[in-house]
Amino acid sequence: MSYSTKLSGFLGAIAASATCLVSATDAQAEALTFTDIAGRQVTLPEMPDKIILGEGRMMYGISAVVGDNPFEKIVGWNDDLIQYDPDGFRKFQTAFPEDTARMISFGNPYAGDFSIEAVLESEADLVLLEAGSLFKAEETGLMEKLGAAGVQVAFIDFRRNATENTVPSLLLLGRVFGAEKRASEFIDFYMAQMRRVTNVIDQIPAEERPLVVVENAAGWQVDFCCWSFGPYNYGRFVELAGGTNYASTLANAYSVTLNLEGVIEADPAHIVATGANWAEARPEVTSVLLGYEATEEANADRIKALAARDGFAELSAVQAGNYHAIFHQFYNSPYHFIAIQQLAKWFHPDDFEDLDPWANFQELHARFLPFEADGTFWMSAPAAQY
Repeated sequence: MSYSTKLSGFLGAIAASATCLVSATDAQAEALTFTDIAGRQVTLPEMPDKIILGEGRMMYGISAVVGDNPFEKIVGWNDDLIQYDPDGFRKFQTAFPEDTARMISFGNPYAGDFSIEAVLESEADLVLLEAGSLFKAEETGLMEKLGAAGVQVAFIDFRRNATENTVPSLLLLGRVFGAEKRASEFIDFYMAQMRRVTNVIDQIPAEERPLVVVENAAGWQVDFCCWSFGPYNYGRFVELAGGTNYASTLANAYSVTLNLEGVIEADPAHIVATGANWAEARPEVTSVLLGYEATEEANADRIKALAARDGFAELSAVQAGNYHAIFHQFYNSPYHFIAIQQLAKWFHPDDFEDLDPWANFQELHARFLPFEADGTFWMSAPAAQY
């Protein structure tokens, strides 16, 4: 069964669910019950009005779902948005200066330093966590401790099984923020954008799908090769864009550590490095600093240096101008359809000659986000002998 066929069936189920969600919240004062992405039933006595984000980058999804002020119900977050996407944070800061200034940092649930005391002091109703923190939350007894104090926990997922869990995660956000109609509108937009690629890729035989190596956070550790993804996250994006993900041939795992000698032997047709503006939090990075404040000119030397590393310079992908960099934070965002579109243009330029990911990114911002699209979110190193 093709991905598009599965997607159509899934959408039908989602549409039916959405109808139920809308009717279930007509009476705002009634108890709110839903099943989260971890399969847990969550019940709140009424609509929450004080929400804590286990990751600040959840604002990517929340801002698309919630109109006007997406911070209205949020009392605090983890500071990862500030640390790992300062360009994006400054966009929110400019649009909502008072709200971003009042945000309380509650610590990192992934590292186990999440402050339960601060949560209780904030009188929060709900804590939203990424599905990737489920094990840590179970290990530390976080749900039980918060539940005993009347604070519920719900899990969403834009990272691990992103293309499977984005739609139900958006529906969940629409429900807890009382924005079901807008969530449905954004889901329609998301699905239409995904189909611009998947409807074409379904017709491309496996033997015509190029081998691709994804360098997760290339340059985060200087002269290190390489973190990558198995058939999840950017590994899945590569597959949906019509590529063969090299790391998926090695392990069925979220994170896969690659051996440079193995990469050289495989000699992939394309290499895709993820990057973002990490230099403010980690000045030593040699990554391509992509994002809302990035320019190709400022990053030209950075991407050339990554392509020219020992072992990389002689690879076919580098020689052909197929060493690419793309915005890392697409990996934790419902905007990943933009990454998939750009990957598809790199892998199959003739089939996607008329596809314009940047125009679609601008439309996303114009229709659903509280600020305009600018900056640089992807680029390629020139074909050259390094």
